[in-house]
Amino acid sequence: MAQHPISDAWFHRVKSATRDLVKACGGVVRAGELAHASKSEVSRWQSPADSDLISIPAALALEGECGLPLVTTAMADLHGRRLSDPDAEGAVVANVFTRHAEAMRAAAELMAAGAKAAEDGRLTGAEAEIMDRAASAAELSIAQLRRDLAGAKTLKVVGGERT
Repeated sequence: MAQHPISDAWFHRVKSATRDLVKACGGVVRAGELAHASKSEVSRWQSPADSDLISIPAALALEGECGLPLVTTAMADLHGRRLSDPDAEGAVVANVFTRHAEAMRAAAELMAAGAKAAEDGRLTGAEAEIMDRAASAAELSIAQLRRDLAGAKTLKVVGGERT
């Protein structure tokens, strides 16, 4: 694999965030329409075998469409920074239990992928990729759950009703 201006671990972190972002925007074709890029270019952005990274304008366009700052968060993490969600404070959480179920399903899929990979005591590149995708989905589900829980913490519940 070619040398990257960032470490291989961070390169793959940005690729994973890009893959999640493309998925959140409806797939390669839809993401390409939104970012004014071809579907093959979008595929290169998310492929760990290709050195192309998503451009900042494309990332911002896709993040704006789906409302999830996935690549921006990865870039902030690269520099030891964290993004804050201005809507988290005082937000009314509509369905924490649904988010919890989604997070548990994603965690179960990660555990299943890990168990499958461990059957023969070896870890192939393909198995690592499958586990990474499952870990990414679990990470995204947990991040969404935590965001909703932060909003729920601001609610006061008395006698089963919000006050």
